Amino acid sequence: MKVQILGTGCPGCQRLKAGAADAIKELSMEAEIEEVTEVDKIMNMGVMRTPALVINGEIKSVGKVLSKEQVIKILEDVN
Repeated sequence: MKVQILGTGCPGCQRLKAGAADAIKELSMEAEIEEVTEVDKIMNMGVMRTPALVINGEIKSVGKVLSKEQVIKILEDVN
C-alpha cells in the first residue's frame, strides 16, 4: 500500500503524517509513506488545499488534519 501526505511540511501536514504512521502501525499493515511537498506535483494531483491524504493514488481527504482513528477507518475501508 502506498500512502502519500500532500503538503508543504506545515505543522498540520506533519500531524497528518504522524497520525497515518500510527494508524498503519496499529493495524500492522505494510505501507510506504511518502511526503509530497512540491506544489506543482500537489496541484497536478488535483489538490488545492493541504494537508491531503492519498492512498494508492486515490485522494481520501483534503484540507483536514485527520486523527489516527479517522485514518484507521479509511485504511480499513481500503482493505
